[in-house]
Amino acid sequence: MEPKHLFDDAHAKMQQFLESSPAKDIEKNVKAIMSQGFAKLDLVTREEFDIQAQVLAKTRAKLEQLEARVAELEAQNAKN
Repeated sequence: MEPKHLFDDAHAKMQQFLESSPAKDIEKNVKAIMSQGFAKLDLVTREEFDIQAQVLAKTRAKLEQLEARVAELEAQNAKN
């Protein structure tokens, strides 16, 4: 038997063993418990975080523009 086929066969048997073992049930239970715990922590998804980071970047840029405009207007007002 070729090494690749031997590896594929061993992998398939391990997958079959793991699916029929209690490990799969334990994994499901652990995931469910962790999901409940994370839900209580009021976490956000990466997508939500990235969206808020973009909004913040745009807000900062707008604020900088407004600050520059206010400084410009104050300078004009001081000359008058």
